[in-house]
Amino acid sequence: MKIAYCITRMDEIGGAQIHVRDLALEYQRQGHDIFVLCGGDGGHITETLRDAGVSIYYVPSLQREIHPLRDLMAWIKIVRILRKIKPDIVACHSSKAGLLGRLAAKLCAIKTVFTVHGWAFTEGVPRRTAQIYRAVEKIMVYFTDHLITVSQYDKDLALKYRIAPDHQIEVIHNGIPDIVDFVPRSQSSLPSVRLLMVARFGQQKDHALLLRALSRCKDLEWTLDLVGGGNVDQCLFDCKAYHLVDRVNILGERKDVGTLLKNTDIFLLISRWEGLPISILEAMRQGLPVIASDVGGVSEAVQDSETGYLIPRGDLESLEVALRRMIVDRNQSFAMGNAGRRRYERDFLFDGMVRKTLQIYMTVC
Repeated sequence: MKIAYCITRMDEIGGAQIHVRDLALEYQRQGHDIFVLCGGDGGHITETLRDAGVSIYYVPSLQREIHPLRDLMAWIKIVRILRKIKPDIVACHSSKAGLLGRLAAKLCAIKTVFTVHGWAFTEGVPRRTAQIYRAVEKIMVYFTDHLITVSQYDKDLALKYRIAPDHQIEVIHNGIPDIVDFVPRSQSSLPSVRLLMVARFGQQKDHALLLRALSRCKDLEWTLDLVGGGNVDQCLFDCKAYHLVDRVNILGERKDVGTLLKNTDIFLLISRWEGLPISILEAMRQGLPVIASDVGGVSEAVQDSETGYLIPRGDLESLEVALRRMIVDRNQSFAMGNAGRRRYERDFLFDGMVRKTLQIYMTVC
């Protein structure tokens, strides 16, 4: 099968990018012809794909921001590429590529699947933005052969707003490859607890709330590593304002997240909205307890008080309580991490996602 993936950016490291990378590499290994159409030029992920023999097509004008002229140019470019490679199916990911890729595929009479990594109209998104995207998706369903949502939450949201009928939407939870020669974690004996949050700096993630909560926990021994791209100016300002400069390390984008996870005690993901975050699955795979905002499909991965703690969106008091409990009670947090590893092994292994996704592709074609 010839599969063309269309995604807005691949020069950044995020959940959707990792998802596309892992599927592309696996299907390439299985003997399928894989193509990736994306905005952005270069980056670690595209280098990995190219080294594996995946064909990469850059669409320079494909970007997240709405820009009518550039969006038209991107659509024309995508049409030309699809007419050249003639794939059996176009698998679209992310909002802008999902829109332009489906429109281009329709013109070229190619079947399409759109994978939703969290709707652009999900709870927590600004109201006006959500209204616009709901209206757009109600139209785009006529250009879509099938929808995949990475969480039950997102399917329920689509049904609630009548985006598509039930039979047109399939829930396939994210899955990630296991660690080769995985070794269970041993409990740390170091006095300071190491915290880690892997998330792009931007409107979706609530770094400000996390830093404010940690500023209330200065009496405890902890350090925080923040990994992710984006504009860190506000984060730097907050660190100075809360006198946390000596406790917080802003590391930017990193290729060695796996190594960082091995040296971490507690994983954090404080957000305003989510789909089903791959970063949380990576933490569970490593056997880490998780403190995360109870948004999107997060509760489908993190079991509150069993594998970690779920925090209501924007709730400072609940976040402080969860941080204190997990930092102080090392035995409980270690047990939660082990429970998270078992849940990963049961529900989020890579092979299941690969098999179910390919089945959708073949059914649509």
